Amino acid sequence: MRARLADIAQQAEVSEATVSRVLNDRPGVAPETRQAVLTALDVLGYERPARLRKRSAGLVGLVVPELENPIFPAFAQVVESGLAQAGYTSVLCTQTPGGVTEDEYVEMLLDRQVSGIVFVSGLHADTAADPGRYRTLIARPMPIVLVNGYQPNLPAPFVSCDDREAGELAVAHLVALGHRRIGLITGPDRFVPVQRKVAGFKAAMKRLVGPTDAELAELAELSLFGVEGGEVAAARLLDRGVTGLVCGSDLMALGAIRAARQRGLSVPADLSVVGYDDSPLMAFTDPPLTTMRQPVTAMAVAAVRALVDEIHGHAAPHSEYIFRPELVVRGSTAVAPGLLGKPARQPRPSADLPLPV
Repeated sequence: MRARLADIAQQAEVSEATVSRVLNDRPGVAPETRQAVLTALDVLGYERPARLRKRSAGLVGLVVPELENPIFPAFAQVVESGLAQAGYTSVLCTQTPGGVTEDEYVEMLLDRQVSGIVFVSGLHADTAADPGRYRTLIARPMPIVLVNGYQPNLPAPFVSCDDREAGELAVAHLVALGHRRIGLITGPDRFVPVQRKVAGFKAAMKRLVGPTDAELAELAELSLFGVEGGEVAAARLLDRGVTGLVCGSDLMALGAIRAARQRGLSVPADLSVVGYDDSPLMAFTDPPLTTMRQPVTAMAVAAVRALVDEIHGHAAPHSEYIFRPELVVRGSTAVAPGLLGKPARQPRPSADLPLPV
């Protein structure tokens, strides 16, 4: 026990007597000092005494579309941490093709009497889906918060990244590097974030480059989200002579890089690629990916605060909170080919090459 107290005291930078008072739940310890001791317990792997374990204020559902795209685990981690600090235990519900649907997860969560639900990129983002499912929840009443996907007729808090601004900033970055033949790769157009990215892309292209509507239509390719969708769409746009690509996700951007390499092209010497999300590990791909960063932490914290307010009866304003994206410039974008006196390389027939990592 003495060794344990000494270890905890050293980790928390307090005296052993202070550690003892905290472990025995005695008064006379400042809140920040108490928290430092509890954090030291967790870091060192010691189990907290039963008297110090926080009782959960209730369960909260967290519904995300998948975990393969690393941006969704990033959202889930921050939301879970924020809920835990507020005293709630999160129940993570992950959708997979052919697996449990969002509606089925909601029924399970209602059976477990959750206090509220956070939806990240759920059916609320799909304009082809019936928003009535959310009206039914709100009428129960069940506090909900919806992330990345706006339905103006739903009386609930929404938290979104400014996808239109992301499209405009990505185009402006490539134009500043001398690119004029710039393509857009993103997902199906029934999704609200996709519609906004397309609108931002087209607005920036018309303002900064000035293509005709027909030319602009040829520069946008809608595909499936993911590496494979990005690869297929990029191949089509490379056939149309693009030198820069704006992608709707980081995974689509990696697919675009693979498509370029299969044709013997170099990124960024022959093709510049901009991703979206700045999901974990994008700084370590080959080349490191230039991308539009979603402010995941700020968005997730706002979602948790709005939900907790709703649960406590302090209704958050039923509007959309829009967070500005940030351009993160790395190694996948460069000056357009030809501007440095070197002609662009001609693509060769595709070959199977590994995904850039």
